[in-house]
Parts: sequence; structure tokens; C-alpha cells
Amino acid sequence: MRIGEMKKHSVRENGTGRNNGAKASRRKIRYAVVGLGHIAQVAILPAFAHAGNSELTALVSDDPVKREQLARKYGIEHVYSYEDYDKCVAGGYIDAVYIALPNNLHCEYTLRAARAGIHVLCEKPMAVTERECEQMIQAAAQHRVKLMIAYRLHFEEANLKAVRMVQAGKLGEPRLFNSVFTMQVRDKDIRTQKELGGGTLYDIGIYCINAARYLLRAEPIEVTAFSVSGTDRRFKEVDEMTVALLRFPDDRLATFTCSFGASDVSSYDIVGTKGHLRVEPAYEYVGELKHHFLRNGNGKTRKFASRDQFAAELVYFSNCILKDKQPEPSGQEGLIDVSIVRALYRSAEFGRPMAFRASKKGKRPTLAQQIERPPVKKPRLVHTKSPSL
Repeated sequence: MRIGEMKKHSVRENGTGRNNGAKASRRKIRYAVVGLGHIAQVAILPAFAHAGNSELTALVSDDPVKREQLARKYGIEHVYSYEDYDKCVAGGYIDAVYIALPNNLHCEYTLRAARAGIHVLCEKPMAVTERECEQMIQAAAQHRVKLMIAYRLHFEEANLKAVRMVQAGKLGEPRLFNSVFTMQVRDKDIRTQKELGGGTLYDIGIYCINAARYLLRAEPIEVTAFSVSGTDRRFKEVDEMTVALLRFPDDRLATFTCSFGASDVSSYDIVGTKGHLRVEPAYEYVGELKHHFLRNGNGKTRKFASRDQFAAELVYFSNCILKDKQPEPSGQEGLIDVSIVRALYRSAEFGRPMAFRASKKGKRPTLAQQIERPPVKKPRLVHTKSPSL
């Protein structure tokens, strides 16, 4: 066995929980961040400073300027191009990858990591098609590695407290969910390129879908959507706006609108037989989030301080690796959301509702998953821009 293989073997023995003694509990999970675009630079890379059980060890990018400057900034010795990705996952220097690539690359880079025995934390959407999601799940199981989809709000207080309020009956019986998530996206951003897995539902609509599911604690049984692209040249390949209707068991409904060509809005409402909760902002990772609760004519507003949501993800996933636990935002969670996205786009294309049947769902997020870390300061960007205007 070569030295690199010995290192990798040792990492997997400790990392999957087969050696969970004091030594394993003290070690850190070593990550390579794959893709150094906007979200990686403003949120993922800085988050390691607040994730004590996680260590940034390697960077992967096809941009040499990013590799050089960010490696120097964060003190990273191991840097790789995309062509050298297999060397990265086989080199013995990392235990896990955080995949922050365009959507169409999530599956390929997950499979290559899993085959090398490397755990995978993958940005949402999990992939572009159901088949890709299934391949990722199968590869993780076959190679005995952890796979988690980066649903950061599954660890965030405001959203988890909303779940608790619904479960505790504060709103009575939940009847409907409604959400608006809109922004102005730059021309030629990857979100507007169909080949890269662009489109409003994949990028921001997935937040609304996931929130409806974790608040109503169920899967939809029928979905309907209407999409428009307008005349704006930014949206030649993808929808500019989509409106969706999801029908859930027990005659509950969820609706949402997402747009790449409208003013910034990030909110959802959950309305029950006795009360109403509005969360606005709801999906942001910078700044405070707010609850506006109304019941029996009495209103109450609660603010939730800004937190480092990405550090919380890292802490949770690293703990899953160290303690050999299956992550809650699993590959199955990602598969269901991608299946709903695909059904909604088919509905918009064919102009009719689509029946939906999800495979069995396991755990859902609860308040026990809340993790708080202080917010990060916005760093200087290297060869990247915000996707929004």
C-alpha cells in the first residue's frame, strides 16, 4: 500500500465511525472546496474559521488567479485544477469535499469523490435530473461515504423555530403555505444558462419547495406550474419567472413565485386555522431573519440575529462523519426536491397538473439541529461577481 493510500485508509477508518475513540473525537475533518465562485468566496471559505471540527485543506478551481490568491489568503498548501481533481481526492490530504460547482457538474464530481472514499457535502440543487441524484446516492452507499446536500436552513434558528411553532399547534391546523423569492440576476450568469442547470426553480424555487415540505411535514401529491421568459435577453434559455402550486395530503396547498427579473423579496407565510406566521426575510444567509406571528388579533415580531449558516453546515456534517451518523439533509432529501422541480417544469411545458409520488422520506429537520456560529465579514472577491444586480 502506497503512503497516500495508507493515509486515505486511516481517514476512512476514523471518519466513518469504525474507530470512534477519543482520538477520533479530537480530529478535524479535512475539506477540499471544489469551485471558487461567488458562494464559495463569500460564505464557504470564511466559514471554516467558525467550524472547529472542520479544516480547509485544499482548493479546486480552473482559474489560476483564484487558486493562487485564495490559497495565499487562507494558507492552503494543496491546490488543484479541475483536470487534477482525481489527484485531489486520491492524495490522502482530505476527508471530504464541499462541491460548489454549477448544477450540471454536481453528479460527476460527487461520483469521483465517492469512488475515492471521500465524503461529499454538495450544494443544492443536488443535481439536474433524478437519475443523477440516484447515481450519487448509490455511489455513496457503495463506497461507504457520507453524502449531505447543503440545505443550510435545516440548521438555522428562525426556520427551525417556525417548524416547532407549526408542530406545537401555535397556528392550529396548517392549511396553506405561500412564498415569494425573487431577485435580479446578472446577464450571462450561470443561473441563466440551461446547459449548466440554470432556471429559477433549480436556483431559488428549491428553497420554497423545501420550506413547504419541512413546514407541512409531507410530500406533495400533485403539482402545477406556469413559467414565463418575457423578452429580456437574459432569459433566452431559462424561465424568468415561475409560479407553482403544490397539493399536499389532507387538502393542504402550497404556492410560490420565484423570479430572476424582479426586486429582491425573500419571504414565506404559513397559515393555519388559528394563526398566521410570516417569515421575512426567510431564505437569506446575510443579515437577521424575522418572524411576524398573528393569532386572535394579537401580533408579535421576533428578530433572529445574523449567523454563519455555512459554518453550521460544516460542523453538522463533520460530526456525522466523526460519529458515523447519516445526515438529515440526505441524498434522498435532494432527490425529492429535484423530482418536484422536474415535475413542475413538465407541468409548465405541457400546460396541465402533474401527479407526484415521492419515494419514502426519512428524517426531517427539527430544532435539535440548530447550530449557531457568529456571522462572517464580507471578503474581497477574486475574479467573481455576485449573481444579483
